[in-house]
Amino acid sequence: MKALVTGAAGGIGRAIVARLTAEGYDVEPLDLVDGFDVSDPAAWRSVGAVDIACLNAGVLTGETDIRELSDSDYRRALGVNVDGVVFGVRHLAGVMERGSIVVTASLAGLIGMPGDAIYSLTKHALVGFVRSVAPQLEPVMINAVCPGIADTPMIDAQRDAFAEAGFPLVRPDAVADAVWSAATSGRTGEAWFVQPGREAAPFRFPTLPGPRRDGEPVGLPPVS
Repeated sequence: MKALVTGAAGGIGRAIVARLTAEGYDVEPLDLVDGFDVSDPAAWRSVGAVDIACLNAGVLTGETDIRELSDSDYRRALGVNVDGVVFGVRHLAGVMERGSIVVTASLAGLIGMPGDAIYSLTKHALVGFVRSVAPQLEPVMINAVCPGIADTPMIDAQRDAFAEAGFPLVRPDAVADAVWSAATSGRTGEAWFVQPGREAAPFRFPTLPGPRRDGEPVGLPPVS
């Protein structure tokens, strides 16, 4: 059995690699530190079919004020967080006949994150992408995991503030457990929340009010 993990050198990435290895998978770790740039579509051409693909690479912009956001930080966040997933899924959809793809999104893809609005933008994009692309990929499954604030080097600058507030952080191995649950759930198009003290589970999106005609609901729009 084969698997791949992008962003494999980070805290969550290492935990996912360890979990998949423990489950008996031959895991290919892919990370920028080893020369694999998820935002480069050419990089994906060398990737073969796997049973589980974990698209985990992600970055913050590091900027809290949208007025101070640089073009380069904005483009980098979209390149890694969004392009890296879209290019990966596009390629994997052409080489995988079955199996599972799990995208690392974030709780910032389900709620607002004023501290990094662009990061939240990218994670909202991933949740919408996973939910929308899932029917096209079947029988390949695709799901997202949406961790809360995780105990990784990404939060080192705020670590003392979290400790002083007694705010619990998500352990990387808990995210890896959620990735495994999503990958083996047999379901697709779901976004699994991961929060300390709670069992990871698919987020139940509220029902969006649909259109009405002459006072009666008309259902979903036709699929073109």
